Amino acid sequence: MINQTSIQYDAAIKKCREIFIKKNTDYGTSWRVMRLSSITDQIFIKAQRLKTIELKGEQKVNDDEISEYIGIINYCVIALIQIELKESTAVELDTAILTSLYDKYIALTKSLMEQKNHDYGEAWRDMRVSTFTDMMLMRLLRIKQIEDSKGKTVMSEGIDANFQDMINYSVFALIHLSEEKK
Repeated sequence: MINQTSIQYDAAIKKCREIFIKKNTDYGTSWRVMRLSSITDQIFIKAQRLKTIELKGEQKVNDDEISEYIGIINYCVIALIQIELKESTAVELDTAILTSLYDKYIALTKSLMEQKNHDYGEAWRDMRVSTFTDMMLMRLLRIKQIEDSKGKTVMSEGIDANFQDMINYSVFALIHLSEEKK
């Protein structure tokens, strides 16, 4: 099953990465002007929309759940890149550098997933997609608290670990949704 998870994970990320690169072609790295708190809020908007759709059972905007989870993944990668590059780096990034950073953070995040998956025995496969949404909203509230505390924590994981968890929850949701379509 773990090999299957790895294959499904890579397939989900491949689509996210393709969209990320295409949007970079259209917009460049204009997101580099955003503060980390603004990126957090963008992710929050997407997660909140997912929860609203899940609760109401209907939607009025055509963007489907899959595109929202892809957006969350890509914004989380953007957040991880922003954390590394900070505000001092140039706004425009070369596509090769950007792609390398994207791949770096996805590889680190996938490795984290594999470690947790080993210990938790793929429990995520028995979870509901709505639980992933709730877990992301909880992580976002944690991130906001850490941001409001200027990054200081007493005992908790840092902001980056929370972004990585949200990437993994979103990938799990994408896997569940693709399996439901079959």
